Amino acid sequence: MRILDKDDIQNNFDFDKAVEAIRMAYISASTDNASIAPVGHLSFPDNNGDCHIKSGHIKGDDFFVIKIATGFYDNPSLGRPSSNGVMVVFSATSGEPVALLKDEGWLTDMRTGIGGAITTIELAPNNAKNVLLIGTGLQCRFQADCLSRLSPDIYQYSVWGRSLRNAKKACEDLSSKGLDIKPATDLEEGVKKADIIITTTPSTEYIVRNSWVSDSTHITAIGADSLGKQELDTDLLHRADLLVSDLNSQSLDHGEFQSIKETRSALSPIEIGNIFNKTEGGRLSEKSVTIADLTGIAPQDIAITGTVLL
Repeated sequence: MRILDKDDIQNNFDFDKAVEAIRMAYISASTDNASIAPVGHLSFPDNNGDCHIKSGHIKGDDFFVIKIATGFYDNPSLGRPSSNGVMVVFSATSGEPVALLKDEGWLTDMRTGIGGAITTIELAPNNAKNVLLIGTGLQCRFQADCLSRLSPDIYQYSVWGRSLRNAKKACEDLSSKGLDIKPATDLEEGVKKADIIITTTPSTEYIVRNSWVSDSTHITAIGADSLGKQELDTDLLHRADLLVSDLNSQSLDHGEFQSIKETRSALSPIEIGNIFNKTEGGRLSEKSVTIADLTGIAPQDIAITGTVLL
């Protein structure tokens, strides 16, 4: 069995190949070309942490993947990363373990960043310029970095966090990658000015109010990935002209859309894989408010693992 540590993985990683693989992974999930197990979840409220177990197989692949990912959100204050984890790869023909990827959560963070970026680009209004990132942790950095790599010199970025110091630090880190970015000191003002909003927090109470969001805004919601998490005002979800998920069963069960699954049944979310596959439409008009809820799906893990192993 091959064992790859984080350095091995990063040295083998091909960003462009991963982008296309993750796009196809979304399509596979929405066209019944993937077997996806229910998400396992462990909560550690006393330590502000959780653990997700995701597994699946894309039809025709030689392997399947089981991923264990943790998020302990007070870790940065202790000088540790908030995310961690491993991926285990098995043969789909014999069931034998093929590889252990000790990625320390890096592959999960990167596939989430890429997934968010390609979804944002697909759904954002054509004239979008201002991007507001809410949250100052690792995923703030991955979302901004991946979006800027796929759409260089298009967007101006700002970062809001409950800690202005942390927002400034995130901006410093991303400025070193060439981004035009600055901290946002007032959340309401930042939301009103934004054409694109990306939320990356573990919040359990909504942060973005409906009344702040302008028409022609796209929101990519990343943070709500387990029961009880919420970043967006429920009224905003009801107002949106288009709701998009990575997988409806996950988004409605434990994603951002869990709060409206009983009240907005007449308009089910559209899965992003169907939009990429052009079997369903995306943004309705430049004036539309669109919201994508990305909970993270096993085919993404399979796809990004394959790009490292091949």
